[in-house]
Amino acid sequence: MFRLFSLIFSIAGATCAGIGVVIALVIGQDTLTPILVWAAAGGIVGLIASYVVTKMILANEAA
Repeated sequence: MFRLFSLIFSIAGATCAGIGVVIALVIGQDTLTPILVWAAAGGIVGLIASYVVTKMILANEAA
């Protein structure tokens, strides 16, 4: 499970963190701290999404 999770997180985590940075810039927060906070929040969303997707893939594989 960890290998699949790591693979999915390497894509989803970076994508969600990038989306967080874009959101920060679009709403006008263009200093370092808000950009890092939004990127970290996106990374956490990517972490949760990776876990859910991994669980769904493994559940469907067993069925």
